[in-house]
Amino acid sequence: MPMQWTNALSTCPSLEAAITEVVDQITQSMPETVPDLGILFISSAYATDYSRLVPLLLEKLPISTLIGCSGGGIVGMDGDHLPCEVEGEPALSLTVAKLPETTIQPFYITGEELPDLDSSPQAWSKILDIDPQTQPDFILLSDPFASRINDLLQGLDFAYPGSVKVGGLASVQVSGAPNALFFHTPNHSGSALRQKGTVGIALSGNIKVETIVAQGCRPIGHPYRVSQGERNIILELAEMEGESAPSPPLVMLRQVIQTLNDKDQELVQNSLFIGVARNEFKLQLQQGDFLIRNLLGVDPRVGAMAIGDRVRPGQRVQFHLRDEKTSAEDLQYLLENYTQDQANNASGALMFSCLGRGESLYGVPNFDSNLFRRYLGDIALGGFFCNGEIGPVGGETFLHGYTSAFAIFRESQP
Repeated sequence: MPMQWTNALSTCPSLEAAITEVVDQITQSMPETVPDLGILFISSAYATDYSRLVPLLLEKLPISTLIGCSGGGIVGMDGDHLPCEVEGEPALSLTVAKLPETTIQPFYITGEELPDLDSSPQAWSKILDIDPQTQPDFILLSDPFASRINDLLQGLDFAYPGSVKVGGLASVQVSGAPNALFFHTPNHSGSALRQKGTVGIALSGNIKVETIVAQGCRPIGHPYRVSQGERNIILELAEMEGESAPSPPLVMLRQVIQTLNDKDQELVQNSLFIGVARNEFKLQLQQGDFLIRNLLGVDPRVGAMAIGDRVRPGQRVQFHLRDEKTSAEDLQYLLENYTQDQANNASGALMFSCLGRGESLYGVPNFDSNLFRRYLGDIALGGFFCNGEIGPVGGETFLHGYTSAFAIFRESQP
């Protein structure tokens, strides 16, 4: 049998009523089917009932493996089976899947348990008890204050090269409300509620997880090469072509600003970012080839720039801008490229979007999810608005901001 995915969304203010509504919708979509996997997202309007969520749900719908987290906004399919992004209201989204010929390996890990970064790949695979030979793909949900989250991503890349890692950091609607992670397995005992660390699943067998990571930026000017830098400070940039002497990055930025129109010059004041090329061997860099990082500060005395990542001489960088139009065009560009390269046989998807996107960015509801549906069709979509998004760029996994990262599920051998 082929894999099956479905999602249900409820905005009932009562937790019991919300659970009943999503379970009824799922059993109608997948009658006489016991799901192998459940992934849930819940708004902090239900924070006082977090501890009751999983027991109440499992009473009505037995699910072998379940993970989830709290979200500042919740994504799911409404009563008309259309994608819906619920912001500022109570919401519960449950995605379930029947996955024949697929191995699901859940795990929970805290920062204190992680090996050192100089440990062997075997140390990482041993602590997770997941064999790299199975070529798993990972879904990761972490608390927003997870210690060593970047170490975890680097360690997973080290131990499982070529495997997809995608997910997000839990969030809340109201400042001061608790974040929550949820974790239930077939051999689970004790509370399903966690408040720190990372819950995740590794999927292997007849399943493939593919990603779209839309960072919402467009390049301005042209790429430069870092000629001098240390830690996260860019001291000098050099032109990619020509024999002009290297200059401080602030000098290069002023030259770029002179080429921009009035609107883009205004955007530079508060929406300027820097992209770091991840592929050292690609000659012609395009949109999507850069890891977008924050510009943290400028030293006007010497023209140096501090960015939110480490830099080293030889890296290629380019200035970028972000606004609602750019975010929309970036996601559309990536969706067009994805659908041109892939057969349209996806079965389900998850959306991990930044709290800074949504209606506050676009001025209209459901923008990213509706655009996704336009290109991928009527597949089950669940997700949430994150405090940080996890996804790959250039073959490495990073923690992002202002990003929409999609996990798309299909059979590896349809």
